[in-house]
Formats: sequence, structure tokens, C-alpha cells
Amino acid sequence: MNTRMLGSAAALALIAGASHAQDLRFPVGEGDFNWQSYEDFAAAHDFSGETLTLTGPWTGADAELVNSMLAYFAAATGAEVQYNGSESFEQDIVIATQANSAPNIAVFPQPGLAADLAARGALTPLAEGTGDWVLENYAAGQSWVDLGTYAGPEGDEALYGFFYKIDLKSLVWYSPEAFEEAGYDIPESMEDLHALTEQIVADGGTPWCIGLGSGAATGWPATDWVEDLMLRTQTPEVYDQWVTNEIPFDDPRIVNAIEEFGWFARNEDFVNGGTSAVASTDFRDSPQGLFSFPPECYMHRQASFIPTFFPDDADADFFYFPSYAEQDLGNPVLGAGTLFAITADSPAAQGLIAFLQTPLAHEVWMAQSGFLTPYGAVNTDLFASDTQRQMNEILLNATTFRFDASDLMPGEIGAGAFWTGMVDYVTGEDAQSVAEGIQARWDEIR
Repeated sequence: MNTRMLGSAAALALIAGASHAQDLRFPVGEGDFNWQSYEDFAAAHDFSGETLTLTGPWTGADAELVNSMLAYFAAATGAEVQYNGSESFEQDIVIATQANSAPNIAVFPQPGLAADLAARGALTPLAEGTGDWVLENYAAGQSWVDLGTYAGPEGDEALYGFFYKIDLKSLVWYSPEAFEEAGYDIPESMEDLHALTEQIVADGGTPWCIGLGSGAATGWPATDWVEDLMLRTQTPEVYDQWVTNEIPFDDPRIVNAIEEFGWFARNEDFVNGGTSAVASTDFRDSPQGLFSFPPECYMHRQASFIPTFFPDDADADFFYFPSYAEQDLGNPVLGAGTLFAITADSPAAQGLIAFLQTPLAHEVWMAQSGFLTPYGAVNTDLFASDTQRQMNEILLNATTFRFDASDLMPGEIGAGAFWTGMVDYVTGEDAQSVAEGIQARWDEIR
């Protein structure tokens, strides 16, 4: 190993924050938190004298938030907890596992790398019964078990990842004031959304703001559309086979999902600025038309982060990107999230995974900011805002959850050919030839 690699591995040993009992954000026993779950856990676990090390992608304010949760684990068990956040987490954790200097717990921002490390023998399977707990306590529990289950070095599958802190993508943003003035209702199904789109045009308006621009990453917003539409036109099993290329990209079912996106994005009357503006408009600028007077557009499909780019005084709300009533595929949700995995086993590491199964471990973060959970036992009144609470309701009502497909595909596809192919599609190339081109690229990298 060269000195650069050694330096990166050593960086994981640096302590970005340590959690202690006196750091508790909410005093034990105060407020409507599930303190009983905390007290029961504390009575059953004593890790006094042990040090638990973690690394993950959270830095800055997010690192403070995860440390605020970890402080309760430290207070309950007597363990010293050290969390190190890294903006180059993916590279650092690979190097650390190769150098046998991994922390006890690694927090992965997407499951692909975790699956790779499990296959190399760098992860420890979670305790027996953890999967059953997820099935019973998480909305769409089977989805979370599937997303955290990987093949080990001998090819045997086991649960390696525990998901905690979820992001939501299946959202449509709108201005309640504009909807009320026009007399529009929130669509309950995809059929209703199609009808609303056509009604807005009939009324002389423009239904959608869509922008794919994102510098070198231009095209990625369209991949989210296609992924959401795959989950609304095909079973989760087909989605999974698409992600792994067991089903080729030019399969008619994938082409159909692209064309479903095209129903919205390739109609001159449906999009602000016409179809020529879709590929050139920056995704951060595209929702601005929601808040003009009169509205330049009425709806914008984007993930939970997009309000960051809204005007400060924006009148904004959202609704679930609906499923087709006629398809009978339930309420699928597209999103992302972080998973905790054991990279250096210890009693305290196993104990932290058990602590994440307490409502209190979720409630502490959700009572602050930027946290969603599929755990049905939490007190949703504790969310810091109505917006977070309403998003979490969508997550709790999900019958299927799937991770962003482009993040799970090989980088040259998910962050390359898929992005550029969607730009080619909205600028006029037909869906079949776009899909064939993406599949050809996938065949080249095998």
C-alpha cells in the first residue's frame, strides 16, 4: 500500500466528535419521547469501558445531528462513542477495510458499496432476528430487508445493512394558492394526474416545470422520473432485475417507462418553455415558475431537498407522486437513505444496531431536522415541522420502497449513459434507440 493510501486510512482514526452522557439534546424523561424504550435498553446493555467507532458521510451540521443521537447510546450503555465524518467516505472506507483499520460501524449512503464489501468479507452479518424485526416494524419492511441483504464471500446471503434516516423522492411540489385559485384538486391516482395535466392546458395554463440541467450531471432528474414510473408500471421484482441488468435496458417494459416520462416531458403544451427548455433549464431554477404570478407552471416533481432552491417567501406544498389505480401495484416510493453496517465486530457495535431499533433513537433526530423514518412506532408529533411529518406519512404508507436505480447501477451507466440518454430522449431521439444505446454501453463494460 502506498503512503497516500496509508494516509487516507489513518484519517479514519481521527475523531470528529465524541458522544457523552452530558451532551443529551433532550433531557431524559422530558417531552413526548418514548423514554420507556430508552430505559429498557439501558437496563439491558452495559458497555462501560468500551469504545465504539463509526465513520460515515455526515459532516458539519449533519455530524452534529448524528452525534446528538449517539449521545443517548453512550448515556444508556456507558460506552464512549467516536464518530468521524468524511466527505470522501466511499474511498476511505474501502482503504480502511483493506488496511484492517476499519471502525466498528460504517454508515453507507447507498447500498451498492456495502454489497461490494460484504462480498469481500469486510462486513459482519447483523444479529439473528434483525430481519424479522425490520419486517414487523418498518413500513414496506420486506423492501428494507431486501435492500440490506447481500451475498457474503461464500455466496450465502445475509442481512448486513440496517437502514436509518431515509430520503424521499416520490413528491410533486405545487403552490396551494395557485391550485386554490384555479380550483384544482390534489390527484389521488396517476390517471387523475394525467387528467389534471390535460385540464390545466385546457384552462390555458402550463402544467409542469421540468429542468434536467446540472452541469456535468445534466440528465439525472429525468432518471428519477423513469425510476418512479418503473415502480408504477412494473412489479418491484422487475425493477430489481432492471437495476442489475438481468433485464436489458432495451426491454419493452423499460422503454415503456421512458415513454411514460415522455408523455409529460415531450409535449410542448405540458412543460414551461416547451420541450426545448427541458434539457437546458437548470434543475435548481426549474421550479421558480410555480411561484410567479400568474403561474408559469403548476407542478414540479422532485425530491424532498428541492425547497432549498425555492424563493424565501414561497407558498409551497407537495403531494405523493401517485400510482396507477388500474395497475394495482400499491403505493411505491422511490428514495434513498443511509444504512449502518458492522465493519469491525464488537459487543458495542451489535448493541448500537439494537439501539437503532428503539423509537427513541429515531425520535431524537426527527425532533430536530432532516430526518425521515419508516419505523411505525415513533411519535410523529415530535417532527420539527409539518412538512417533515407529512413526508413521513408518505413513507409510512408505502407498500414498496426502492432505492434510486441509477445509484445502484455501474457508474458508467447510472451516472453516465443513463443521464446522457435521457437528454437525447427529451431532445428528440426515440425511447427505443436511447434504451438500445444504454444497453450497448452496458455490454461494453462487462
